[in-house]
Amino acid sequence: MIRTSFIATALVALAGFAATAPAMANDVRIEQYGWSNSAGGAQEGFGNRIRTYQNGGYNRIVGHQYGRHNLSAVGQEGNGNYGETYQNGDRNVAGIGQFGSNHTTILTQDGNGNIAAGVQVGHGCSANVSQGGSGNVAAFVQACP
Repeated sequence: MIRTSFIATALVALAGFAATAPAMANDVRIEQYGWSNSAGGAQEGFGNRIRTYQNGGYNRIVGHQYGRHNLSAVGQEGNGNYGETYQNGDRNVAGIGQFGSNHTTILTQDGNGNIAAGVQVGHGCSANVSQGGSGNVAAFVQACP
């Protein structure tokens, strides 16, 4: 009887530890519709989140996160778009939304608490935003032909 109680207590304790693990874990969510789309990246640290959405063809997304509590969100509609985020530090937020075709966006954040946004509409836009330090905010919107 004592052995059964000990095993039950141990299982409850393990279940408690397992329930807390996802709160510290990194998270990736990918949705892709269309054909020949690809998404990937790397995460090191904890509490990092990568969100991707692609609809169309031949779109690519890459997210790199090193640190804690960073968020990268990339959505692309169209064909031949490329979006990449690099985040090194804590609590950085990067977002890319590309509509149309043949766009390229690279967002780089090296520091803490930075925010970078974007939107590109049309065809053939290119953006490269780099933030170093802490507390920076950058936004861009382009409507290329």
